[in-house]
Amino acid sequence: MSDGLVDGRCWWGASTPEYVAYHDEEWGRPVRDSRALFEKLSLEAFQSGLSWITILRKRENFRAAFAGFEIERVAAFGDADRERLLADAGIVRNRAKIDATIANARAAAALDVDLSELLWSFAPEPRPRPRTPADVPASTPESKAMAKELKRCGFRFVGPTTAYALMQACGLVDDHIDGCLVRAARGSASS
Repeated sequence: MSDGLVDGRCWWGASTPEYVAYHDEEWGRPVRDSRALFEKLSLEAFQSGLSWITILRKRENFRAAFAGFEIERVAAFGDADRERLLADAGIVRNRAKIDATIANARAAAALDVDLSELLWSFAPEPRPRPRTPADVPASTPESKAMAKELKRCGFRFVGPTTAYALMQACGLVDDHIDGCLVRAARGSASS
């Protein structure tokens, strides 16, 4: 694994069947649908301090609990929904993260532009893929600017590292290690 590849995949994407599928079919592929972006933003926030595999394995439960991450529906959640979510063993029951997801839906619904337009406005110019895991940053000037703007708009749990993880997951940047079997897909639309 000296070059950051395992079985032709990025070092992190080969350890479990869930990671293989996520790495090969989803991570780094451009997402431009606001609902899908809101889901990924929410899941990245829930992941903070936890292993991504924990979130990935609970993803369907999160989708069910948060109304398919439909922004307007989550924005309308009230106290009864909050209590329901806190009692749901199928998701991460963290009050601050649950409250942040609801607040983020409200912030997204109140934006003057589509969430997709806002997030993609921070996409940097394409650059060469990283050569090793050490070349993958935790944050960038663009993710710092994204986090600052999201916070200004009322979003929570969106620091520069979370913003950069979102950029990676949604294809705003291509951080697949050079030589990875996943082909670059930036610029194509997917959800």
